[in-house]
Amino acid sequence: MKIIRDPVHGHIQLDDLAVQIIDTPYFQRLRRIRQLGLSYLVYPGANHTRFEHSLGSYYLACQLTHLIEDPQAKKEIQIAALLHDIGHGPLSHTTEELIHRYTRKTHIDVEDIVEHTVIASILEAYEISPKQIVKHIKGQTYESQILTSEIDVDRMDYLIRDSHYTGVAYGLIDHLRLLHEIHFHGNKLAVETGGLQAVEALLISRFFMHPTVYYHHVSRIAESMCQKAIEHLLDKQKLQPLELRSMDDTTLITTLQQSDKYTKEIANRLNNRNLFKRAIYTGFANLPANILTYIGHSKRLEHEIAETANINPDYVIVDIPPQPEICESKAQIIINDTTLPLDRASPIVASLEKSQHDNWRLGIYTLPEYRNRIATASREILQIERETKQYRLDNMP
Repeated sequence: MKIIRDPVHGHIQLDDLAVQIIDTPYFQRLRRIRQLGLSYLVYPGANHTRFEHSLGSYYLACQLTHLIEDPQAKKEIQIAALLHDIGHGPLSHTTEELIHRYTRKTHIDVEDIVEHTVIASILEAYEISPKQIVKHIKGQTYESQILTSEIDVDRMDYLIRDSHYTGVAYGLIDHLRLLHEIHFHGNKLAVETGGLQAVEALLISRFFMHPTVYYHHVSRIAESMCQKAIEHLLDKQKLQPLELRSMDDTTLITTLQQSDKYTKEIANRLNNRNLFKRAIYTGFANLPANILTYIGHSKRLEHEIAETANINPDYVIVDIPPQPEICESKAQIIINDTTLPLDRASPIVASLEKSQHDNWRLGIYTLPEYRNRIATASREILQIERETKQYRLDNMP
């Protein structure tokens, strides 16, 4: 038995099974993967890792597994919470889309790690099925709602933790109240009416954390630059997709620095915070209605814009985020022994869904000296209207 001092939850108690898993190289790798990728370029304190988030998720899962009657399932959910991020690539979500595109695997596709490494041997020694742990991580079991649902321990921990390390107060939520009010109602994890305000606070905090932290324009620019450099290596077969998936942050940046002239330049720009700038940064109101159909075609758009502006396409980035949504709005609230989706039980949530749509931004990034040329070419090709709220190029950070 060990006790770990966590700055968010206080003392986290680990049993012998958890300690053995944590001591494996696969789990220790999480110490070297930043939770928020390149957001430390915006918030200097955002250097926390997937390691402590995994411990925090484990701690919160241990607080909720009293809802599970079966002792075996209870222990499985606790371990699944500990291992739920074991499949993350370097810089967390920065590399997620690329890894999925080239390997068809996401960070929850952890069969190769959980079922075919020393972790499997440890689990089996405690009579725990590695296959069952994988099912829990993928949300394929009834009990896994504690770990992966609209209101789960993963979301609770990352909101509190990200707020703590960035210094942004929006992530403060009454998670203790939430833990007290969450129950299984029928076959669905739901929140009692007494926890309604705590759930609303969680959604409000996530709503503010998105534009302030998760989709901050400097973070998006840095992540887009890193993704473009990685894709450059993958396409030239100087880096293998499965190799990328097993890297940590340091080995990734080192690989970029040592590969070729372009990736070295990008790595140095990231290290020195010498980033691309915004040529276009605008919302749905100024874009054609079908703009989201261009997701997945960014490279073609970059070449068209670069050709029109007579610029090397390596220095043009088109960033089209996915359709914004608040999946937590479907969390179930228990009212008079029945359940209602949160968006029907709370008028606040309906307003948040519309506002989330309004916060969405398309970004086109380039070197400072190319901004005006890229802005002109982009407006022509994508039929972008002049912004209602003008972003002065000479004042853009």
